[in-house]
Amino acid sequence: MPELPEVETTRRGIEPHISGKKVRKVCVRQPSLRWPVTDQLDDILTGKKLQTVGRRGKYLLLGYHHGVLLVHLGMSGSLRIVPPNTPPELHDHVDIEFTGAVLRYHDPRRFGSILWHPADPYSHPLLASLGPEPLSDAFNPAYLFARSRKRKQSVKQFLMDSKVVVGVGNIYANEALFMAGIKPIRKAGSLTRNNCALLWEKIQFVLQRSIEQGGTTLRDFVGGDGKPGYFKQQLMVYGRGGQPCAVCRKPLKEVQLGQRATVYCTVCQS
Repeated sequence: MPELPEVETTRRGIEPHISGKKVRKVCVRQPSLRWPVTDQLDDILTGKKLQTVGRRGKYLLLGYHHGVLLVHLGMSGSLRIVPPNTPPELHDHVDIEFTGAVLRYHDPRRFGSILWHPADPYSHPLLASLGPEPLSDAFNPAYLFARSRKRKQSVKQFLMDSKVVVGVGNIYANEALFMAGIKPIRKAGSLTRNNCALLWEKIQFVLQRSIEQGGTTLRDFVGGDGKPGYFKQQLMVYGRGGQPCAVCRKPLKEVQLGQRATVYCTVCQS
């Protein structure tokens, strides 16, 4: 699933091509996504100027003066810029045509969503309860320590709780915990202030580095320019269960936490 760096990479990739431009038409070929694509989207958007291309967590926010289009990439979705009159391929479900460019939504598994919200985007039920952005000032060591108190869940599941912090998904939680030397199976409530300070630092580092390199290409992800991300080449633990630890060379252990693959080093993490 595209995580925060992949979504931010997509946002940065599409913004220069469509920001400030008017919508010429909208073509919905397949409305059945995770939730049905908003009805009459062509009538809602045609002739309207796109004012902002934002992001909240894993949601892209295409802002207009009369509302916002919330786009989630789901498990396999992507947004790409293609020239006008480019023939659609299989799984190209939605086109938003601007002057000189078409924003095309592609989603083989159809688990993403495209929803219109005619109000403040942060009032939408999908966004209203989200925690702070991990790269914002609101997310800091003191906040992380306070939220972890008395938590009995694993620290990895704690980090992946979108009400605690948005966008620290499975890949980046694995990587940050390894860099911080903290076992993902450890109870979140056991974290010390020093643990939280180091973990915060590594979360910042791993997310920023991944964004700089265009995200992590796992199966389907490509950025808004159609190019893959390259952070996968630097993964230390994710997807490497049974392979030697890059530090101590002991085999990495893989377990399931919340039905998600979790990989860590039994020597380097405690």
